[in-house]
Amino acid sequence: MDAATYAELKKKRQFKKFQYRGIELEGLLDLSNEELARLVTARARRRFQRGLKRKPMALIKKLRKAKKGLEIGEKPPCVRTHLRNMVIVPEMIGSVVGIHNGKQFNAVEIKGEMVGYYLGEFSMTYKPVRHGKAGIGATKSSRFIPLK
Repeated sequence: MDAATYAELKKKRQFKKFQYRGIELEGLLDLSNEELARLVTARARRRFQRGLKRKPMALIKKLRKAKKGLEIGEKPPCVRTHLRNMVIVPEMIGSVVGIHNGKQFNAVEIKGEMVGYYLGEFSMTYKPVRHGKAGIGATKSSRFIPLK
């Protein structure tokens, strides 16, 4: 899809402009780490103040590499990671990240609303309990049901 048809499609479908704490996406991408740290919650701010370590920076580099050379409107390939404790930054928007949940990697597309949250919040580590009927021995009345 070339740029002209993509712009025409985008003009046809007008969506609400994304804003994070009053700043639009283009403005968020221009912010430095210190300016972004002032916008996020206290826990994420502390994380930024203590410095970005080697592993989160490596993930951001992999995401940049995956996005490079793509056509407009095309999704980048999935980048797998175990870094569930990484804070989502505006640079990651539009990327597809495979977040490990302890057993497998769940592919998650990073959207603007996810900025400031942790990657692990979007990949559940447990399977929710599905309450069905009671098994043998679960109730007093189940003693009188023949097994076969």
